[in-house]
Amino acid sequence: MKKGKKLYEGKAKIIYACSEKSLVIQHFKDDATAFNNKKKSVIDGKGILNNRISEHILTYLSQVGIKNHFVKRLNMREQIIKRVEIIPIEFIVRNVATGSLTSRLGIEDGTVLDSTLVEYCLKDDKLGDPLISREHIFAFKWATKKEIEKIDKQLLRINDFLVGMFRGIGIKLVDFKVEFGRYKFNNKNEILLADEISPDTCRLWDIQTEKKLDKDRFRKNLGNLFQAYQEVARRLGILHEQSNVRPLRYPKPKAVKNK
Repeated sequence: MKKGKKLYEGKAKIIYACSEKSLVIQHFKDDATAFNNKKKSVIDGKGILNNRISEHILTYLSQVGIKNHFVKRLNMREQIIKRVEIIPIEFIVRNVATGSLTSRLGIEDGTVLDSTLVEYCLKDDKLGDPLISREHIFAFKWATKKEIEKIDKQLLRINDFLVGMFRGIGIKLVDFKVEFGRYKFNNKNEILLADEISPDTCRLWDIQTEKKLDKDRFRKNLGNLFQAYQEVARRLGILHEQSNVRPLRYPKPKAVKNK
């Protein structure tokens, strides 16, 4: 599929037009950012890992009935996705208190929440992605009540799936951020999960050691961000093609004994 003009460039991805009007090409960059783009760096190979991890997770979510924008992966850094109109809201799902929740409310870091907490933030870097309520969403017509009710149900289903998937590989899903978009299908708008799901958008802690395997390693100057993302990919069993970045190491197939 031929890549067309650049339509949009964000902090971690670039969106290009393609020959099919209902689709676009999403390119994953190596840029690492935090604190609304105030802290920046480039981590070689991060985009490759996020491309593969997001592909893996969105494929499985599709199989359990969560409709999303992913169509197929093109290469190491790019995937074809459905062209959606992004709803200007970041949906944050929390299972454990950490990050801004602890600083805002004085909750002890690492507190396990009695029930899943869903928060809404306006998607606007210039304003610092402020926390908003459902009433704000409806008052300013960022989404309809029907759309938010559908999204809220999907968020809980996504959370249940991701919690189980990560628990199975020894990782605690602390929280995650997702976006949704409207996809024009048969003259109707269909709500689809969009953007990406990766260590850039999830907080992932090793279950036994609580070692951080996500972007907090960059936010908090913990180092070894690439190695942490690589560990998530290794546990998920994702194999990569040869590339010009540092090689990824994975366990040998079960049928082959380790020497």
